[in-house]
Amino acid sequence: MPSLKQYYVTGRNWPSEKKTQPDILFMKIFAPNERIAKSRFWYFLKKTKKLKKIKGEIISVKEIFEKKPFQVKNFGVWLRYDSQSGTTNIFKEYRDVFIGGAVEQMYLEMAGRHRANWNSIIILRVEEILDKDCIRSQIKQYHNSNIKFPNFYSTNKNFFFQNENIAFAKSPITTLNI
Repeated sequence: MPSLKQYYVTGRNWPSEKKTQPDILFMKIFAPNERIAKSRFWYFLKKTKKLKKIKGEIISVKEIFEKKPFQVKNFGVWLRYDSQSGTTNIFKEYRDVFIGGAVEQMYLEMAGRHRANWNSIIILRVEEILDKDCIRSQIKQYHNSNIKFPNFYSTNKNFFFQNENIAFAKSPITTLNI
């Protein structure tokens, strides 16, 4: 199971005299737990809508579960991150069982290849993509239905149970009985 989960966080501004019915804002956020999902929600609202935590409230936080768990899928991740030369937009493809696993792979790859910090990465969109829509050769190589993987270590499990008396350990005889 991946450590990142997907949350659907809903929030709004406090009602005021000007706006008695404020707009409801929602986001899908990847976080390890509910508390960090709320924190990331306020972080992104502060950047995009100029809305602070003091002037708003969270209505609900729900975890989103996979429709088809334990089935291998291709995921496309659109993201933006701050690099040493400025802000960069990227599209990446990953193959995983869970959407959280694909996002976790993305964070690890971005840290390794691009030296991007976790907090400088903004996930714009994550979608499941079809096999025919994949671009990257690293993902396409697993689409063949006749793919075979080498088995480097194979043993006959019955071999260990055939000769039980031979493998039995005895303590050595150290005295001479006459």
